[in-house]
Amino acid sequence: MTVTTWHYGLIARWWAEFNHGGDDIDFFRRQVEKSGGPVLDAGCGTGRVLRPLLEAGFRVDGADASAEMLDWCAKDLAAHGLRAHLTAQPMHHLDLETRYRTIIVCGAFGLGGTPANDLEGLRRLHDHLQANGVLVLDHHLPNFDKRGWQAWVDPPDLPRNWPERGDRRVAKDGSELEIKTRQVAFDPLEQTTTLEIRASQFRNDELVARDEHQILINLYLKNEVVLMLRSTGFEDIDITTLTGAPPQPWHDERIVFIARKRQQRLPCAT
Repeated sequence: MTVTTWHYGLIARWWAEFNHGGDDIDFFRRQVEKSGGPVLDAGCGTGRVLRPLLEAGFRVDGADASAEMLDWCAKDLAAHGLRAHLTAQPMHHLDLETRYRTIIVCGAFGLGGTPANDLEGLRRLHDHLQANGVLVLDHHLPNFDKRGWQAWVDPPDLPRNWPERGDRRVAKDGSELEIKTRQVAFDPLEQTTTLEIRASQFRNDELVARDEHQILINLYLKNEVVLMLRSTGFEDIDITTLTGAPPQPWHDERIVFIARKRQQRLPCAT
């Protein structure tokens, strides 16, 4: 199955121009301080998390399925006098020479196209860790809101209509970029949802360019992710939130898995 994602063209530019900072940066920095470098940001995109870690003095490499996102990332790093080794590879094809003390996955799990690819991605992340290395993987629980959960038992009317208004912002070149998103498909048996994004560029309120792409997301509950981590060799799995507190039912939609690579065990003496 071909991986379906949307991080190209005007969408990639939107991420590069406007997707900066966030209340999770300090969380990932603290995790790297605990487990150490070198660090891999797998699914680094345009470098929202990667650049602050470089600025904090860590050695950080980046990988992403979209070469266009990495191009924007490299330009941003250069503008700040920074460099990183960036590789255009999805997680299930990850094949790098370096072995890392810490691997970060932020907003990129479940995008492999199939559960088999997502599982292979975890296996490859495990292979790219040093002994006793740590994976820090965030995850948004599926359909956390009431309307989302209702879709599991009552087929929604899809595709949804485009919203009347999108998020429009002024770009560096003076044009305006606007994005809109909608859900176009949902399969409760396969546990997948497909979203569509439309990015439009305007000059003086005149439409000059438009891109539309879809992304397929595999949906996993907490214990499914735990089983996937264990089956690919991870142990000492801790589940937390960005505040460091344990996740609470009906309250925390975004959770973080912190898992350690299983150390090689010596055979028992006979």
